[in-house]
Amino acid sequence: MLLANAPRTLVDCTLGRAGHAERLLELAPALKLIGLDVDEDNLAFARERLARFDDRITLRHADFAQLGAELAAIGLEKVDGILADLGISSNQISDPLRGLSFDNDGPLDMRLDRRQKTTAADLINSLGEGELSDLLWFNAEERHSRKIAKRLCAARRQGRINSTVLLARLVAAAVGENPDAHRSKTHPATKTFMALRMAVNSELDSLKSLLSSAPSLLAPNGRIAIISFHSGEDRLVKESFRDLAKQGRYRILTKKPMISGEAERVANPRCRSAKLRVAELSAIA
Repeated sequence: MLLANAPRTLVDCTLGRAGHAERLLELAPALKLIGLDVDEDNLAFARERLARFDDRITLRHADFAQLGAELAAIGLEKVDGILADLGISSNQISDPLRGLSFDNDGPLDMRLDRRQKTTAADLINSLGEGELSDLLWFNAEERHSRKIAKRLCAARRQGRINSTVLLARLVAAAVGENPDAHRSKTHPATKTFMALRMAVNSELDSLKSLLSSAPSLLAPNGRIAIISFHSGEDRLVKESFRDLAKQGRYRILTKKPMISGEAERVANPRCRSAKLRVAELSAIA
């Protein structure tokens, strides 16, 4: 769907390990691809993976919130396609030093871009109780946000909260669950970790910036495709596409979001919450 109308230039806003990029370059031999990523490690991996397409790719260490500036820096005003996969890479989750998972103990970092200064530990240990509660609710719709914030603020008075396992146990205790019984169900700290990661990396703000700038960066009949993984992200995408369609600037190509099939969910359980929405810029926008 993204490759319709033979796009000449396409931006992969979340290059990651280059799975999407590699397949797109294989399917469209004339395609020029610009890849952005905030993670230097993933960018280096992607560069090696895409080495055989070296004359057709331009890779940038950048947040897609600055997409317009990044395109201008390489002499482009418009592109034919924009792709953003808002999930994080499996290798990022499995690296204890990233602090993104409670399966292995690690520092509460959560930065995808190491140029950033603020870590998850900084937020947990400095925000007021109300601010923490709001962060958990607005980023992840954590229904126990007040209980969790209260427990974290009480715990940090005894010492700084610095480890992933400690945070997971504090959250579980706040909601009255056994932190060791999560293998058969969703861990009680899942939404807390997601909310903190999103805050550390300004994920919703970056998405809003992308949605706002995309119409001015797409060529006529250019397409934007966004894969989201939770309701807050999907709501922003849905509302942006809908509002621009009402203005006559977009044509929505996915009346309902596309989701993974059963076989794909079995092979890759992390895709079970993925939703793909696609829109096309009007030729007269």
